[in-house]
Amino acid sequence: MASRHQGIRWTWAELNAEVDQIATVLLALGVNKGDRVGTWAPNCAEWTVDQFATARLGAIFVTINPAYRVSEVEYALNKVGCTVLVTAPRFKTSDYIGMLRELGPEKLPYLRLIVSLGPQRHEGFLRWSELGIAPDRGALTAIASTARRCAINIQFTSGTTGFPKGATLTHRNILNNGLQAGRQINLAATDRICIPVPLYHCFGMVLGNLAALTTGAAMIYPGETYDPRLVLEAVQAEGCTALYGVPTMFITILNQPDVPGFDVSTLRTGIMAGSPCPIATMRNVIDRLNMQEVTIGYGMTETSPLTTQTTTDDPLEERVSTVGRVHPHAEAKIVSPDGGTVPIGEQGEYCSRGYAVMLGYWDDPEKTAEAIDTDGWMHSGDLATMDENGYVRITGRIKDMIIRGGENIYPREIEEFLLSHPLVADAQVFGVPDEKYGEEVCAWVISKPGASVTAEDVIVHCKGRIAHYKVPRHVRVVDSFVMTVTGKAQKFEMRKIMQAELEGA
Repeated sequence: MASRHQGIRWTWAELNAEVDQIATVLLALGVNKGDRVGTWAPNCAEWTVDQFATARLGAIFVTINPAYRVSEVEYALNKVGCTVLVTAPRFKTSDYIGMLRELGPEKLPYLRLIVSLGPQRHEGFLRWSELGIAPDRGALTAIASTARRCAINIQFTSGTTGFPKGATLTHRNILNNGLQAGRQINLAATDRICIPVPLYHCFGMVLGNLAALTTGAAMIYPGETYDPRLVLEAVQAEGCTALYGVPTMFITILNQPDVPGFDVSTLRTGIMAGSPCPIATMRNVIDRLNMQEVTIGYGMTETSPLTTQTTTDDPLEERVSTVGRVHPHAEAKIVSPDGGTVPIGEQGEYCSRGYAVMLGYWDDPEKTAEAIDTDGWMHSGDLATMDENGYVRITGRIKDMIIRGGENIYPREIEEFLLSHPLVADAQVFGVPDEKYGEEVCAWVISKPGASVTAEDVIVHCKGRIAHYKVPRHVRVVDSFVMTVTGKAQKFEMRKIMQAELEGA
């Protein structure tokens, strides 16, 4: 492991010793099987130690979004009854220590111990460095093995509507998913994975850390949060062979003006996931970043996360235009609104079943029943097609669909078209209210570096080349999108901004 921003470099043996030490201390402090232990911090070595230490004890590791503010962290900790929290002192503009003091014991009744990272002392907090006692391996060995189907991790969904839900995942879920994802890209102990994606999310924690754990590959953290330049520096300095990211991350890496000046010759593979990937971006990653064996993965937190993935030897056309085929030991089907399986090539909702499906949402049987049907199928809410060779294409979100004057419009299709404009680097399409049609198409676009696309350019590009009702009525050229920490565009927030702007016009 190399956590570059911390100057930490550990072999697997050294990491194991750190894990034993922290697990021993947590055990001595009364952490037992099934107890919930939260971590609220950006990417760092201690985050990973805590992940593996809680697994040693059979405790349930709760990942807290670094972007959470007071009300959100209060909700998350109380929802699952966290008894221990490991926290960074602060992150960006968030003062974690101050927020936790603001809440206090009265609002966090389950929490009995908070461990702070970093050298500074904080009254009422135990420092991570003070957990350094010699590990009692006898005590650890005496712990009975944890059943593979027991909960090991709770990850909160993004909560785009209502409160976030705690997807509860087992050893069997996440360890096997990390193993299968690693196998798809032929990971070996000689590989070095650059992991700029957040560890608190399945992408970093499972496809990064656990894929490395199951293959012996090295984990390389470029920084505490994503920065395209730090990624390029890490790839060059560490000789990384694999690179992970959501499409937006790869777009910003490719948009760095001095990309050709970095040595990326060691790269061969990686995983792109988290949101649909523009075909043009995939081709650029292969050509400009030397990632000839890059794969596309698709899934969701509730499925640990991946259920489909391309392989390194899939035909190029399938690797740039699909999310691959179903993972080993998983099942998938595409269904119509009435629940029937649709014919090959027809669009419907993507559903998956198998080892990767979560136990359910923590303490929320109603939401669990809405997501997982009585036959064990997890309903994704994503629209997809499957071809005769089993390749899956994600065509949009059911809830993202725009209904304009009775016409069903799928934003993904328009986004792909907008990206064919030579001056457009990225695009997000969503619906906004309209008195005449019910909804109208709105597009936010980002210009390529050194270019300056206009709203008129976008509309001219569309007219006569796509159906008139798909041509965006409203176009805004922006510097950036409203994003989650994991790099997903928050269309519902952009819709709010646009709606307020239009109402004020």
